[in-house]
Amino acid sequence: MRRHPAGVTIVTLDSPNGPVGFTATSFASLSMNPPLISFNIALSSSSADALHAADSIVVHLLGEHQQHLAQRFARTAAERFSDESLWARLETGEPVLHGTPIWMRTTVQQLIPAGDHTLVIGLITRLHNDNDDEAASAPLLYHEGCYHRPTPLDR
Repeated sequence: MRRHPAGVTIVTLDSPNGPVGFTATSFASLSMNPPLISFNIALSSSSADALHAADSIVVHLLGEHQQHLAQRFARTAAERFSDESLWARLETGEPVLHGTPIWMRTTVQQLIPAGDHTLVIGLITRLHNDNDDEAASAPLLYHEGCYHRPTPLDR
């Protein structure tokens, strides 16, 4: 599957033990009405238990300028939220990453076992779309083990 390019997202949530987050490239739009999204998490992930217990999450669609965050949230759990200048909490408690072009607060609707992963289906309850110049940058993509930015094809 590494041959299939994917957009890079970070999923964050609150837990009794503090903030939890992870990089995910399996994000997909699922339904327009109601507004549903989906992504997968490995059962072996250090974030899996917290996600299974969560009622709500925030999904961040990363821009190309946020490769450092994608790499940070792919490392060990202790490093992900260690720099408090990179994030804040929503009034509902979930961590949100600064400078993310688009993020969605989502309530967890279904957790579906699927092989060695769980398919997560969420209902979007809040959408943040930042239209400043930095947010207008290209999305961050992952392909063949490397980060990329999309380039348009000649028309």
